[in-house]
Amino acid sequence: MKNNKQMLTQLQNNNKRIAKNSLYLYLRMICTMSISFYTSRVVLNVLGVEDFGIYNVVGGIIVILSFFNGSLQSASTRYLTSAIGKSIEPKIKEMFCSILGIHFLLAALILLFGETIGLWFVTNKLMIPEERYIASLWVYQCSVITMIISVISVPYNALVIAYERMNAFAYMSIIEALLKLFIVFILLWFPADKLILYSILYLIVQIVIRIIYGIYCVKNFHFILGKPQWTSKSKELAMYAGWTSNGNLALIANNQGLNIILNIFFGPTVNAARGITNQVQSAVLVFVQNYQMALSPPIIKAYATNNIDYMHKLIVASSKFGYLIMILIIYPLFLLAPVILRVWLGVIPEHTVSFIRVILLVCLIAPLRQTMINAVHATGIIKKFQIYEGTVLLLVVPISYICLTFSEISPETVMLIYAFFEFIAQCVRIYIVLPLIKMSFVCYLREILIRPIIVTSVLSCTFFFMPKYDCMSYFHLLLYFIAIFIFGIVVVYSFGLTSNERHKLWFYIKNK
Repeated sequence: MKNNKQMLTQLQNNNKRIAKNSLYLYLRMICTMSISFYTSRVVLNVLGVEDFGIYNVVGGIIVILSFFNGSLQSASTRYLTSAIGKSIEPKIKEMFCSILGIHFLLAALILLFGETIGLWFVTNKLMIPEERYIASLWVYQCSVITMIISVISVPYNALVIAYERMNAFAYMSIIEALLKLFIVFILLWFPADKLILYSILYLIVQIVIRIIYGIYCVKNFHFILGKPQWTSKSKELAMYAGWTSNGNLALIANNQGLNIILNIFFGPTVNAARGITNQVQSAVLVFVQNYQMALSPPIIKAYATNNIDYMHKLIVASSKFGYLIMILIIYPLFLLAPVILRVWLGVIPEHTVSFIRVILLVCLIAPLRQTMINAVHATGIIKKFQIYEGTVLLLVVPISYICLTFSEISPETVMLIYAFFEFIAQCVRIYIVLPLIKMSFVCYLREILIRPIIVTSVLSCTFFFMPKYDCMSYFHLLLYFIAIFIFGIVVVYSFGLTSNERHKLWFYIKNK
């Protein structure tokens, strides 16, 4: 009886901590998104469509070369969280030093390949106007240094997330957003080549944020910090990251690989549309990533302590409510995309509206995808998952290239190919992960998929009957957006929640 009471108290404390962390992350989201949307408009107008496209495609080259960093980042968070969950301090320190050592090695490799293969590709293969050649080299070199700083920062960022210090994570993200806002004011008033200046200032911001993270970790986690080491844990971490790199390479190929293909066949103007689309995608995903970031460490810790039932509850909550939050955001954005872009950007590059509508549909998969990824990382059994998922996603680039080479397909068709393979990849994730976490497909369908499918069907039907206005005042746009959003809430409340969930929601509102 006493053990049951202690377990119940622990679960309640976990839920409170998750809610508190989610609140901090949503505070971060509101501030960073508000600043990001303003800075995006100004940067596009100051740089111009062509330079904006050059920045996105050239900077993306070094991202491809650093694909292994994403694998190490997820592996670092997973291993640190698991070690912290077992509360063995010497093991935590050994793990951190091993993670630091392998990231320093990766930073050296990125520098080597960036200044050889990557530089050759930028100077010989990309479609860049001759008069912007020097500026593109400045962009590339700043991107190389920025990526190296990012790689070295990963162990410290992972430490903050693993200890669930989401308040610090939120505050530092807000500081970063404010510094980027400061960049915009400098761009507006400083007489220089805007593309070169933007690249240098962005690099300086990353250096400042890296210093802030370092100071915070030294102050709060000095008991586990140490020098970079190569230990048996380093080898284990590298092997784990090696398997996850297949999936990360596929994700980067989908993003930056498509960017390069679009540049080769259509030029930097289409890259500008793609760059804006990526910003919208990042902004939309933040709504769910904050919620799921708060849930990721508890999922890993629940598996590490063999609390499978609680892990299942977290997976259901992360997937279902993440999807319902996502569709509430996507529905009005999809409907009002042309007018919102006109208000936001002023100048809309060609293909932007259709690109964004396709990417919004892809974003609907994100809450389901990320939960499966968190779950499989909790188990540590990732070989089969990464091979299957990565192979499916890697098909996007060669198939798009073949279609563009042998038939005159549009840029929009390339984006639809990308969306199709994202859907197939999610089916593969469900097929592989559910047996690993001992959850039946019937349970997954009943608890997670059915109600979101009903909500999506209802909103999809109403989309064709909703009036669509391409031109309206700011005030009318705001009113229309609010009306559509409220309608979405009604649909989600009526069809997306069970009677028990509706009761809990009302109880929570009354008490707060």
